[in-house]
Amino acid sequence: MRQNQLSPKSGSKRGRKRIGRGDGSGHGTYSCRGCKGQKSRSGGGVGLRFEGGQTPLVKRLPSKRGFTNIFKTGYALVNLRRLGIFEEGAEITPQKLLDAGLVSSLKKPIKILGDGELQRPLVVRAARFTQTARRKIEASGGRVEEI
Repeated sequence: MRQNQLSPKSGSKRGRKRIGRGDGSGHGTYSCRGCKGQKSRSGGGVGLRFEGGQTPLVKRLPSKRGFTNIFKTGYALVNLRRLGIFEEGAEITPQKLLDAGLVSSLKKPIKILGDGELQRPLVVRAARFTQTARRKIEASGGRVEEI
């Protein structure tokens, strides 16, 4: 037996429905579209999101509007007042912040915020600093290093 001699089992394949080929075919006149109405017309029918005039789901859910910026950088935030646990002159690195429990992970870059006061000079290394944080660290005799 060769490939060109293969054929499907008798009765397993059905011919396609040939609509609009006369009344004798059983699918003439209205061509399986019924009588009148939006769905019987050429190009007729409703869109995928149409809900019969009811306000569509997309418009009812506020979370579905707008967009999410996939390029946004998320930071792990640390306030200045929380750095008071370190001793005077200490070098504060992301690893030390993680060990002290001030950040939960090093996956995000660290940003130091200026909320609170700093009493002792510290060397702080982080990805970003607010202007207030930078000013307060340097005013206390410390140093700021962006990494």
